[in-house]
Amino acid sequence: MTQLTTTHKSNQLNTDVIEEILGAVTSIEYGSVEVVIHDGRVVQIECRKKIRLSQSKPTRKTLEP
Repeated sequence: MTQLTTTHKSNQLNTDVIEEILGAVTSIEYGSVEVVIHDGRVVQIECRKKIRLSQSKPTRKTLEP
């Protein structure tokens, strides 16, 4: 596995942080993962999940007399 390191202060990323990021990425099929870094440390991971709905034509109900 590739070793991930931060560029600021050459701090090595914590294994828990790596697992959280990978978990967020693998938990969604469509969407995005945002990693927020403050002072060279990961402080927040946001996961936005998108749900794709089928594009089937809506069924129309006809009024019966």
